[in-house]
Amino acid sequence: MHLTGLDWAIIAAYFLLAMGVGLWASRQAGQDAKSFFLAGGNMPWWLLGVSMVATTFSTDTPNLVTGLVREQGVSGNWGWWAFLLTGMLTVFVYARLWHRSGVLTDIEFYELRYGGKPAAWLRGFRALYLGLVFNVLVMGTVSLAAIKLGGILMGWPGWLTLLITGVITISYSALGGLRAVILTDFVQFILAMIGSVWACIYLLDLEMIGGLTALLEHPDVASKTNMLPDMSDPSAWIPVLLVPLAVQWWASYYPGAEPGGGGYIAQRMFSAKDESNAVGATLLFNVAHYALRPWPWILIALASIVVYPTLADLQQAFPDIPADKIGHDLAYPAMLSLLPPGLLGLVAASLLAAFMSTMSTQINLGASYLVNDFWVRFIHPEATGREQVRAGRIATVISLILGGGLGLLLTDAGQAFNLLLLIGAGTGGLFILRWFWWRISAWTELIAMVGSILVAGYFTFVHDHLNWVELADYEKLLWGTLLTTSIWIVGTLLTPAESDATLQSFVSKVRPGGPGWKRWSDGSPKGEAWSVPMGMLSMILGSVGVYAALFATGSWLYAATDRAIWLTSLAVICAVAIIWINRSKK
Repeated sequence: MHLTGLDWAIIAAYFLLAMGVGLWASRQAGQDAKSFFLAGGNMPWWLLGVSMVATTFSTDTPNLVTGLVREQGVSGNWGWWAFLLTGMLTVFVYARLWHRSGVLTDIEFYELRYGGKPAAWLRGFRALYLGLVFNVLVMGTVSLAAIKLGGILMGWPGWLTLLITGVITISYSALGGLRAVILTDFVQFILAMIGSVWACIYLLDLEMIGGLTALLEHPDVASKTNMLPDMSDPSAWIPVLLVPLAVQWWASYYPGAEPGGGGYIAQRMFSAKDESNAVGATLLFNVAHYALRPWPWILIALASIVVYPTLADLQQAFPDIPADKIGHDLAYPAMLSLLPPGLLGLVAASLLAAFMSTMSTQINLGASYLVNDFWVRFIHPEATGREQVRAGRIATVISLILGGGLGLLLTDAGQAFNLLLLIGAGTGGLFILRWFWWRISAWTELIAMVGSILVAGYFTFVHDHLNWVELADYEKLLWGTLLTTSIWIVGTLLTPAESDATLQSFVSKVRPGGPGWKRWSDGSPKGEAWSVPMGMLSMILGSVGVYAALFATGSWLYAATDRAIWLTSLAVICAVAIIWINRSKK
């Protein structure tokens, strides 16, 4: 397989477009920190929502989905489908609160919610931890996928793929800041959707596949098409369905699905024009991310089982790929190698764009933490707006180099996914409750962070080397959640509470409402009804509606017409109910 001149022209055209957007956006991005890190705080909901979706579609996402489908079947996707519950909670409960906080980053929030030296230490610690350690781990994961893509589609060694895409990413993200990132995200999303749907249609029509019906009837594929695991086998449904829905969605801190909102999702909400645009953006993101986008990837993953049944087949087909990079996640770019000229270039450009979209978001977010929450807060508080922008541009370069370097060391997308889940296990409950339980303090968060790192380090690097009971990944997640949650709850009760002045200031500005703030606001903001009960109802309806839409799409594809009609009707009913509830609130 070789890229033709047409393919290279399409790839080059996207690269030039991304560079052009960065140059155009740089005129406004260099004014001050808010312009660089929050795009001036005047972005519309539809642009922000699409940007969130584009960021979650990195090169590693279809690879991860492909690995799950090949190893566990379609139902294996519940590992990330369960995070819809977190997303809907953010939409209907936390989006307005985040926007009211008026902070530049979600880490700056710590010195709004907490006070004194513990809050300052927490802010500094989280800035370095999320801005460097956690952020670099995320970028390493997506860099690994880009390396595999470049190796198969372009024949490039990993370092060359990262060098070329990294230079372009730095060019537009460092020049144009978040505005350039958001605008290129919009183009990338359109390109990615066209590429993935078109590629899916073409691949299913290949003679070796024989169309959708033949694919679904193939003996090696039929057993992997179920959207729910085998409910008669506890070893199948407990780790795949029960743990994600009962524990993982609220307990784990994962990029793009942080309990209570955070990371680049919070950054996009801060960038919105107002509260309504913040809510609309997060709603659009969750609908598109879970209901609109996964099925082309899933169908290509199923088709890969026919073309490359085993890892040995992948190794034989691509002998130049290093042995340590061969995994089931490699099957997605392997299938794309079967595309014809033109379409191959379009899909390759869309996946490289997806990689650059995620990397540009992560380096801008990480730079905002390092500059706003560490450098300005603790080292150079008198820095001017232009000095902060300059520091942000330097931080983006450093972050990209570290993330790309880690990508050269990783071997499989699932490794980092499980590690990220384990590192954040048990901290999610804290991030949800800190808005509504006054007793949570800066000490709580410090204890939770240190505890989660120690627990994750033990289960990742120590436990398997001891002659104790062997634990599966989901069992490590459960134990990690239990231990970390116990640590921070006990820590909360044993450490001092925040001062009345700090808590009163937080309640006055954010207006969270509820019985947890009764001492400072009589349970609800003056003149406002507490929005959480109706928000929770909207969350439940939203989750049911999006799941119904997701499975309705699958049912239509599987030709299960009766089930598809029923699920489609359920999705529509939930949508109407949400609109009615939220209009009646106004």
